[in-house]
Amino acid sequence: MNSSKVFKSAICRPALLAGLASVAMGFAIAEPRPEVVASGLQNPWGVAFLPGGRFLVTEKQGRLRVVGADGKVGAPVAGLPAIATGGQGGLLDVLADSAFASNRTFYFCYSEPEAGGSANGTALARAQLSADGSRLEGLRVIFSQRPKVASRNHFGCRIVEARDGNLFLTLGDRFSRKEDAQKLDNHLGKLVRIAKDGTVPADNPFVGRAGALPEIWSYGHRNGQGAALAPDGKLWMHEHGPQGGDEINIPAAGRNFGWPVITYGENYGGGRVGDGITQKEGMEQPLHYWVPSIAPSGMAFLTSERYGAGWKGNLFMGSLKFGYLDRIELKGAKVVAEHKLLEDGRARIRDVKQGPDGLLYVLTDESDGKLLRLQP
Repeated sequence: MNSSKVFKSAICRPALLAGLASVAMGFAIAEPRPEVVASGLQNPWGVAFLPGGRFLVTEKQGRLRVVGADGKVGAPVAGLPAIATGGQGGLLDVLADSAFASNRTFYFCYSEPEAGGSANGTALARAQLSADGSRLEGLRVIFSQRPKVASRNHFGCRIVEARDGNLFLTLGDRFSRKEDAQKLDNHLGKLVRIAKDGTVPADNPFVGRAGALPEIWSYGHRNGQGAALAPDGKLWMHEHGPQGGDEINIPAAGRNFGWPVITYGENYGGGRVGDGITQKEGMEQPLHYWVPSIAPSGMAFLTSERYGAGWKGNLFMGSLKFGYLDRIELKGAKVVAEHKLLEDGRARIRDVKQGPDGLLYVLTDESDGKLLRLQP
């Protein structure tokens, strides 16, 4: 449904003081106004942008929908594969190919059930959207996480197309198999890099190494639900910690990011994870971490000046736990300030993306989920 309803929003105290200081210097800063583009989405998880102002939106329960430029939510797109729904699983991220206007190709990741069994794992598929937007054509699974695990948790599942045309996919540790995040003979707790046809790029860091899967780009991750290219083209990602210890990382090739050996979090209900240490030689430190956890999801860099030059280059991510959009100021690769946006809505923010118009778009993870456009 299309709606002109506007969410109430709040400016956190640090942002308010910064705004007053900017006004004093002659620069007015105001928090964006959330405009509802579409509503009636059931627990939407990922959004991609199509030509003509349309959107592709996934619903975790296993439905893919086209949302028109007028906000009309279309019927479920036909032709999806079998999806294991429940818990944190379902139909998750979606990404339009950089050449979608000419090839109608897009990618989506989901919880893939084991044939005839109870296990599942994250899979990445590619397909073309039919000209009328009603069905998938040429569906092909180009990556399938192994091993499959009987779990409803930690699927990861954010997709990023790099500037070289290859695809990154975040993969969770499946919760019950966290120790496997340190092993290179499986895809649990990994970031993988593949070509668009599912083949492995020759320059992946573990190509040719005995006992290592060649798709792996980096390892020692817990459950990454946000990833984005920085303005310089480097990949950034964030991941959920256990109880505390959510992290932002820059996942360089072949690097070990420590989970579950090092973490700034603790077990649910208290108690150390593993040896209870936060640093170890050969393991990367996070660029930034949160204690307590904010449960981050979605991730986008703002490259436009639609909200003023002061916001260009800021990093944005949603908080599922506290229901706000986090605007993060950076100085190089260092977090220097955080500002909470959309606090009054108190909605779980599942995804955030910059649109072709340079504006930010947000998905709220609710039974009556909304696609929001943040107006300057």
